[in-house]
Amino acid sequence: MQVDVLDRRLVAALQVSPRASWGEIGRAVGEHERTVARRLQRLITEGVVRVTAIYDDLRTGHGRPVHLHVQVRPGSAAQVAKALADRPDTRSVYSLTGAADLGCELVSPSREDLHRILSSQVSDIDGVVQTQTQVVLHTFRTVAEWHAPYLTEQEIAELRPDPFPEGLPDEEGLSPLEQEIAELLAADGRIAFTAVAERLDVSVPTARRRVTSLIERRLLLPRAEVEPALLGLEVEAMLWLKVRPHGLDLVGQRLAAHPNVRYCAATTGTHSLIVQVVAAHEADLYRFMTGVVGRHDEITDVDLTLITRAYKRGHLHKSGLLTLDHHWETTP
Repeated sequence: MQVDVLDRRLVAALQVSPRASWGEIGRAVGEHERTVARRLQRLITEGVVRVTAIYDDLRTGHGRPVHLHVQVRPGSAAQVAKALADRPDTRSVYSLTGAADLGCELVSPSREDLHRILSSQVSDIDGVVQTQTQVVLHTFRTVAEWHAPYLTEQEIAELRPDPFPEGLPDEEGLSPLEQEIAELLAADGRIAFTAVAERLDVSVPTARRRVTSLIERRLLLPRAEVEPALLGLEVEAMLWLKVRPHGLDLVGQRLAAHPNVRYCAATTGTHSLIVQVVAAHEADLYRFMTGVVGRHDEITDVDLTLITRAYKRGHLHKSGLLTLDHHWETTP
């Protein structure tokens, strides 16, 4: 799979603004619109990139995100990973180094559902030996807010001139029409306003207004999904941090702002902060551990594991480094 330097810059631009037109991306990065369209359409067609959208589950009331560490019987990791990935409520499934063989993020609609999922459904999967569960309490950064570090500050500002809003309500439900729109965007994050209007039998101005509102309120987060390794970031790690309670918010915010951090959230369990990090080389990860994590005295313990393979990300199934089910119409 050939992904050159320009491809990586264009993908990074798409990550910053997944619904930007090819012309907007071209102007931001200094490339012709036809070049942008040709390269990104190729990457989309080949399954390198898929543009989708994910819910802010806690704020929309869709459920509680939960992270599982799963230990499996020797030789059964692949079949357990497939069984977990086939569940509609799992958002991501990874193979890990360390004490746990697999990592899994799922979204449970309620506490009762979570109890049933953990006590019978997951434990009944052939090969599962033991699970450890951490419920997400607060998300500092989602994967939808991360982009590969190949753009200048000015290029980023041109693609995303407005900072993410602060002080949003803790919970804000979706109307029936908004839910329908969200489902269309989750299937195709670049779906045109005209297509939304046609499929839902509403006017184009209404479709534009409702889509924009969902995104501006951050109830739905457009995302350009691509394997970090294809962008030259071949080392991917999960950090579980023990943080003193008084420093949890500060540490979470600071780590979430780092360009190597794709995901950061406070959770229940023995470790109160989970951080997903990407780097080009193990030496870069070492520098992150010593120079970034090591600066915070509030962090009292670190459990570092590497992600060796992704079976599912953002509800999208993976085949090696490619995203499956990637054929759909995109905004010109």
